[in-house]
Amino acid sequence: MSGERSGNGGGGGGGGGVVTVSGAAPTRADALALDAADPLGGYPDRFERAEGVVAYFDGNSLGRPVAGVAEAMAGFVRHDWGTRLIRSWDEGWMRWPEEVGDLVGRVALGAAPGQTVVADSTTVLLYKLLRALADHQRALDPARTEIVLDRDNFPSDRYVAEGVAAERGMALRWIEVDTAAGVTPEQVAEVVGPATAVVLLSHVAYRSGWVADAEEITRLAHDAGALVLWDTCHSAGSVPVRADDWGWDAAVGCDYKYLGGGPGAPAHAYLAARLHDLPTLRQPVQGWMGRRDPFAMAQGYEPEPGVRSLVSGTPPVVGMVPLRLSLQLLEEAGIEAVRTKSLRLTDLAWAIVEDWPAGTGVTVGSPREHARRGGHITLRHPDFQAVNQRLWERGVIPDFRAPDGLRLGLAPLSTRFTEVWDGLAAVREELERLR
Repeated sequence: MSGERSGNGGGGGGGGGVVTVSGAAPTRADALALDAADPLGGYPDRFERAEGVVAYFDGNSLGRPVAGVAEAMAGFVRHDWGTRLIRSWDEGWMRWPEEVGDLVGRVALGAAPGQTVVADSTTVLLYKLLRALADHQRALDPARTEIVLDRDNFPSDRYVAEGVAAERGMALRWIEVDTAAGVTPEQVAEVVGPATAVVLLSHVAYRSGWVADAEEITRLAHDAGALVLWDTCHSAGSVPVRADDWGWDAAVGCDYKYLGGGPGAPAHAYLAARLHDLPTLRQPVQGWMGRRDPFAMAQGYEPEPGVRSLVSGTPPVVGMVPLRLSLQLLEEAGIEAVRTKSLRLTDLAWAIVEDWPAGTGVTVGSPREHARRGGHITLRHPDFQAVNQRLWERGVIPDFRAPDGLRLGLAPLSTRFTEVWDGLAAVREELERLR
C-alpha cells in the first residue's frame, strides 16, 4: 500500500499502531484473538444480525438495529398507541423531545440536561439553528454578514448555508481543505473576524473521518465574536464529545448512524443554556408545539422557554422508540470504552491494508493520528465504485463516496474484529480480480 496520510495539526495523540498479536502482518487468528480479549465482545450479539452479511462497514451511515427493537415497536403499537390512544400524549409523549434529548445529551454530547431536543431531520434542525444564530448575531452587530464553512462539509450543511445566506443577504466564506484531512484551527483563525456571524463545521468529517479540534476552534471563533454550529452526525456515539466543557454554542446531528435510531430517525439539536430565551435568538419555523401553552390555541407566537422552543410540529414519537433502546445500550457500554474499541478496529483495518502490495494502488484518505481519527476510515482507489457493487453482492457492505472513496464505518458496539478481517479480505480479492 502507498500514500497513507497523517493528521496535520489540531491536537496531540499517538499514531495508529499495528494491533496484532502475532507481531507480523495481521492474520485472521489475530482478529480472533482480539475478539476474545475485547471488553465489549458481548455487544455484537445484542444487535440483529442479517443473514448473508459477512461484514457490515456502514455503521457510520445506518447503524444495525438493537436486538429486541421489533418487540419494543410492537409493544408500543399495542399498548401506548393501540390501548392508551391519545391519552399517551398526556402520559408521556408530549415531553419525549426533551427526555430523549437529555438522554442524547448525557450519553453522546457531554451536555447537561435541558439543552438538547430530538425533533425533525438533521437538515431541518440545521436550518433552524443556523438561521437563529445568524439573525441573533446580525441583530447585535449588522456588520456580521458572513457564514464560515468548508468546501468538503457534508452537502446538506453547504446547501442549508447557501439558502440561509440568500435569505438573509449574507455571504459565505469558504475554507479550502485537504479532503484526506479536515479543518484546522489555523485555517479558522485565518478567516474569522469582525464580519463573521456563524462558523458551521462538522466535528468529524464525513469523508475522511478527521476529528476537528472542536474546543480550540470554538475558542478562536468566540475570540472573534462569532458563534459556532457543530455538525455531530459522525461524532455522536463514536467519539467523546464535551459540548459543555468545550463551550459549544449549538450542535445538530442525526441519530441513525452510531446512535442506532433507524432509518429516518429524528435528529438532535443542542443549544447552550446561556443562549436560551434571548429575544434576538428565535428559530424561524414557529409551530404550535414550540409555543408556550400550545393547547391554548392563542393568537400570536410566544416560544416556550428553553430548548423546547426548537420544536415546531408534532414530535416524531414512533422514531424515538428504537433510539431510546440504542442510547441505553450505548450508555451501558460507555463512550470512552466505545472510543477505545473504535480506534482498535480502525488500527486493525489500517494494518491490514498497509500490508497489501503497493500494486493494489490503494491509499488511505484518513488521518492516521488517533487524536484526529474518527470512527471510520476511507480507502481510495479509482475502481472502488465498481468494487463496491461486487462487495455488496458478496455480503460485504461498505459505502462509496465519490470520486474514489470506500468508507469503512466500524460501529464499535456491533462490529467484531473478525468482521473487519473478513471484509477487507473480500475487498482485496475484488481488486485483484479487476487487475
